[in-house]
Amino acid sequence: MTPLHALTIFATGLAAGCINVIVGSGSLITFPVLIALGYPPVVANVSNTVGLVPGAASGAYGYRRELIGQHTRLLSLGSASVIGAIIGGLLLLVLPEETFEIVVPALIAIACVLVVIQPRLSAWLGGRTRRPHGGPWLWIGVLATGVYGGYFGAAQGFILMALMAIFLDEDLQRVNAVKNVLAGVVNGSAAVLFIFVAHVDWAIVACIAAGSVLGGLAGASIGRRLPATALRVLIVIVGVTAIVKLLA
Repeated sequence: MTPLHALTIFATGLAAGCINVIVGSGSLITFPVLIALGYPPVVANVSNTVGLVPGAASGAYGYRRELIGQHTRLLSLGSASVIGAIIGGLLLLVLPEETFEIVVPALIAIACVLVVIQPRLSAWLGGRTRRPHGGPWLWIGVLATGVYGGYFGAAQGFILMALMAIFLDEDLQRVNAVKNVLAGVVNGSAAVLFIFVAHVDWAIVACIAAGSVLGGLAGASIGRRLPATALRVLIVIVGVTAIVKLLA
């Protein structure tokens, strides 16, 4: 790895760490850059997943105040994330990457729509489906998102935000805090699997990790100051950008 490559990967890790904490989809920055630098897709995907784990941890730390009182919820939904991440990581090792690339834009589009209509949909649902921990449908949705996140990871934050905003009667910032932890759990679980059974480029990991830690702290500082409406608009803007980028 040349010094220029290292600096480029560090910079993309910084940006990804910041974006991941605020809205998610940071891998849509790091993964294409790694491919452009000549790294094989699976190596890039695996190393990127491992490298972003420290950034997720720093982002969760930045949102620690919003996590107060949500520990039981985190344990419940976190179990779904762990199971899904392991399944998704195993799929990455046995399936061609094109399998999920086909549905990624559709998933992001659905998540964006759900984020936009979430206030009205939540009001319509009322108490029928909203429970302290979201109920079985949210658990299943988080499990499915974990499968996707363990396989590819990009934009899992969009889907998690949409699901939890609908099924949980919580402020959007507190939902975002949970999203950061769950996304970190997915990346961390998949990373443990990859370290043992896949080829990890540790130079890539080091550069992304260093950048994502700083980006995660910066993202938490920025994200916590955004009102719910601004956060919702930002999620949709980044989501639409991600769809265009993936379809290009």
